[in-house]
Amino acid sequence: MVRVIDARHVKDYVVWLRFSDGTEGEVDLRDELHGEVFEPLRDKKLFRAVALHPDWHTIAWPNGADLAPEFLHAAVGARLRRRTSSRPRPRGRSAGHARAGAGRGG
Repeated sequence: MVRVIDARHVKDYVVWLRFSDGTEGEVDLRDELHGEVFEPLRDKKLFRAVALHPDWHTIAWPNGADLAPEFLHAAVGARLRRRTSSRPRPRGRSAGHARAGAGRGG
């Protein structure tokens, strides 16, 4: 079972998280703030009050809102995968390219 072991507010609705499996990263929770419990967190002052709940092993707010650590882990993982896949990949030689020195006399 994955647990949140460290958390801090970054900016706006972004929280940085570290998990028990070593995964860490930021997640923007802006699109998750709907429903009776989460709508009050649109107030940035209340949102900034995010804290690590020692018994639940996830983040929680003073109004009782919390998010499942599995959801947060998946959200951070998805963001990390998007960042990795958007980086240019180094170009390698394909089978159709000549090797260095090929075709030279000698």
